[in-house]
Amino acid sequence: MGTSFNEKFDQHGAWRREFALRLKLLAQWLKDQDLLDAAVQDRLQRLESQIRIDKVMVAFVAEFSRGKSELINAIFFAGYGRRIMPASAGRTTMCPTEMGFDPDVPPCLRLLPIETRLQPQALMEWRMVPEKWERIDLDVNNPKQLAQALAKVAETRRISTEEASALGFWQSQSPENNPLVDANGLVEVPKWRHALINIAHPLLKQGLIILDTPGLNAIGAEPELTVSLIPQAQAVVFILGADTGVTQSDLSIWREHLVDDNDSSTRLVVLNKIDTLWDALDSPEQVQAQIERQKSNTAEILGIPQDQVLAVSAQKGLVAKVSNDAALLKRSCLETLENALSQGLMGRRQKILSSAVTRGIADLRSETGRVVHIRRRDLNEQMLELKGLQGKNTPVIKSMRARIAQEQTDFDLGGEKIHAVRSVHMKLLREIFSLLGPSTLKREMSELTSALNQKGLKFGAKKAYGETFARLKSNLQQVQVKGSEIRAMLQASFIHLNTEFGLSLQVPDEPKLDVFLGELELIEHSHVQYLGIGNVFRLAQPEFAARLVRALSTRLRSVHETALGDIEMWSKSAASQLDAQLRERRKNFVRRLEAIDRIAQASSGLDERITEIHDRDVAMDQVELKLVELTEHLLHMTTPARFGVAVDEHHS
Repeated sequence: MGTSFNEKFDQHGAWRREFALRLKLLAQWLKDQDLLDAAVQDRLQRLESQIRIDKVMVAFVAEFSRGKSELINAIFFAGYGRRIMPASAGRTTMCPTEMGFDPDVPPCLRLLPIETRLQPQALMEWRMVPEKWERIDLDVNNPKQLAQALAKVAETRRISTEEASALGFWQSQSPENNPLVDANGLVEVPKWRHALINIAHPLLKQGLIILDTPGLNAIGAEPELTVSLIPQAQAVVFILGADTGVTQSDLSIWREHLVDDNDSSTRLVVLNKIDTLWDALDSPEQVQAQIERQKSNTAEILGIPQDQVLAVSAQKGLVAKVSNDAALLKRSCLETLENALSQGLMGRRQKILSSAVTRGIADLRSETGRVVHIRRRDLNEQMLELKGLQGKNTPVIKSMRARIAQEQTDFDLGGEKIHAVRSVHMKLLREIFSLLGPSTLKREMSELTSALNQKGLKFGAKKAYGETFARLKSNLQQVQVKGSEIRAMLQASFIHLNTEFGLSLQVPDEPKLDVFLGELELIEHSHVQYLGIGNVFRLAQPEFAARLVRALSTRLRSVHETALGDIEMWSKSAASQLDAQLRERRKNFVRRLEAIDRIAQASSGLDERITEIHDRDVAMDQVELKLVELTEHLLHMTTPARFGVAVDEHHS
């Protein structure tokens, strides 16, 4: 049997902890060897950060009454021996709910009032204002208190249709999606706009984030959910009823919010409640044939491979886990879904993380190796000089000292050339930062808002978005060109400095921005998909259009900041390399002059100095071997086979 999702995630968490420990040991060793310059330290911090904050989001999406919350209970919270998320009849998640773990925040449930929709701030901005959220402390060791507190995500309010319209839950132009009006002329809407649950569940502590989304009406009214949160999830689990198959409202959610032309492999479709098909009058074979037909029909309607459609019974799976009933658990098919999540989601996530970490370690080894190479070359120079002094008289020694001193003076005078290189480098960098900086993004978002605020229905919204994204992509392409210009300038300058001062500077390859262009494509796709005919009427409301643009701005800012971070790291790597070699060369001049002076003062010092240089050269061999050993171990840990077993091996 395959590894369950929970076990796979446990292994991934263990791997991350072990890797972070190994990085700390490497950092301490580099510091002890005086090899921890600014660029190397930055690279180590980035690697450590990648590992530490690596998050995996699984979004659960379904129309009401598909058993979504029960499925979350069965997969993640069966260990509590009861339901944690509200999943009984008539009780369901009414607002988008994120479950995660932040060690700096005590266990709590935070709820953002629905009225915040009347204000222009994006959801991400509200996260920065904790006092605006209602907070309820959670006792993670008391399942009953936990379940009672989390039941608040199911709370609703009754308001007038006018208020519902202002909040985005009522559209006179498309009444089929509107909530029912009661005898008092009121409609039921969620009491909360968003919920954040912070608990130290083992999986959440290891970086899992669970996103529980409400039904179609609530999804459509919260643009940030559709255009930001769901598209960023590493996996989306779409839940249908096994007895009903794909209904019209299910299909609307799929087409408007979930279909992904680029990569449907991140979508898992679950036909839940197969226990409703367990019929005493039908044989097990007949029941299974019926389930297989539903899976086949579902795959055909949604346009995905049949192996991405799984049939389970969340309720029976939960009961089986709580009562430790292996036969019922097998019949519920819950483990099949857990295996699909672990092998697909975790496998993909580990592959991406492994690739990024491997590149980082290789660059780290390369940068550190260059400094070791310079030290070895300087030792060889000193050895040749000292051997050349054997049997020589005082005037020859003085002459050599004068020559080294002149070299040192010439080197110090070369500072102006180095300053000129830095000046051009910084000028080109400033141009890059202006292209991806906050003022450029603010201007683009302002122009898009103006276009969306034109009177009448926004059938031209897609065109406005297309033009905005065309400019954003053009900016990234210009940044790539300028990065190539910086590299060419540094290449020419470094060749000149290497020739004149005997350095061994090498310009690292500029970062490729294709991944960020790809992210822009995905963001554009999620927004254009959202601008379908179903939301044309919503876009006619200026406040709704403003919320959509704010959601877009939040995501774009993240892309720009990450791209700039990569460019800054690359730039710092080149600059630090220059600083490190200049520092080593200055130290070398001091050592050479000291050696000559000591030899001049005592003729017996020459053999001692030669022996000393030899010993340092042997020590440098050990440094090189240790560097390879430490980085090789880290690289070995990034191979797929090593994920999840590193800690066990380490402790054995």
